[in-house]
Amino acid sequence: MATDLLLEVSGLHAGYGRAEVLSGIALQLPRGQVVTVIGPNGAGKSTTLNALMGLLPAQGRIVFDGTDLAGTTLEERVMLGLALVPEKRELFGTMPVEDNLVLGGYRPMKLRVPQWRNGLERVYELFPRLKERRDQLAGTLSGGERQMLALGRALMSQPKLLMLDEPSLGLAPLVVREIFEIIKRLRADGVSILLVEQNARAALEVADHGYVLETGEISLQGPASELAADPRVIETYLGAARPAAVAG
Repeated sequence: MATDLLLEVSGLHAGYGRAEVLSGIALQLPRGQVVTVIGPNGAGKSTTLNALMGLLPAQGRIVFDGTDLAGTTLEERVMLGLALVPEKRELFGTMPVEDNLVLGGYRPMKLRVPQWRNGLERVYELFPRLKERRDQLAGTLSGGERQMLALGRALMSQPKLLMLDEPSLGLAPLVVREIFEIIKRLRADGVSILLVEQNARAALEVADHGYVLETGEISLQGPASELAADPRVIETYLGAARPAAVAG
């Protein structure tokens, strides 16, 4: 098991105004692994990602790839190699698919990475549908295609850590399966991923390690396979009594 920590968080407090959402959480992400944070609505999952990205003021210690992020701006965190795919995707709807992807290449372009535009071909290999729709306006895509574009745009930044906020939200079961297959493929390619998901079953199947976040605190953590077998997790998050979706 990799012991090289890419991300180390301790004592993280964050919230909105005077309302504290995170009460001193701690988590770690070894390089090249998928770590998932699961939990109910309102537990603080998205707040965690926004705090790590620098979108929210936060207290605590965040060390990313050996750098303490205290006092760093959103842009500085992007340049260090953090990338967030937000829950709302936040694409440029009036621009074509390919232009959205090229904009995602801001980091390698600014770092003068040679032939950074070659990343387009990698994205098109992962998402053939985006290649078919490269000239189509992003705002006219289906929900699944928009999620693929948001993922592809983040990958264009050549991130050291890809953070995904509810990638399955609002998508049909077959599309969810497709998105999680892509996450598995990225993991096999060595991409480090921090995955926030309400679909606990799918998240734990693809992750190496998991954290259960409840009311702003970590209530359980461990190898994803162990969490998936934990009776409390099964009862609360895996819906043992709920029939699995059947592909039609």
